[in-house]
Amino acid sequence: MSAITTHVLDTALGRPAAGVPVRLERIGDTTPQSLAESVTDADGRIRELGPESLEPGSYRLVFDVAHYAAATGQDYFLSAVDISFTPTEGRAHYHVPLLLSPFACSAYRGS
Repeated sequence: MSAITTHVLDTALGRPAAGVPVRLERIGDTTPQSLAESVTDADGRIRELGPESLEPGSYRLVFDVAHYAAATGQDYFLSAVDISFTPTEGRAHYHVPLLLSPFACSAYRGS
């Protein structure tokens, strides 16, 4: 099982956001290191993204909102959403949902 999963919901259309490209990166003092890439499924989910565990450090999820907006014919203010986070020791899985609309977004650590 992947240490990272996500779920993107399009709150303007009231449905899952299918087809959103997402990239997992490890960030630090140098250039970000890409660890995995995937695209949300018909339910707006990515059930497997990256390694089975995360080493201590800082990470970022990058959601390609511009791609999704173009594919759905919507006019979005945001072109990408970057969520940076630092895993806590002892936690094996992180679920990071994103609520998305043309003018705003919200993210949280899910269960």
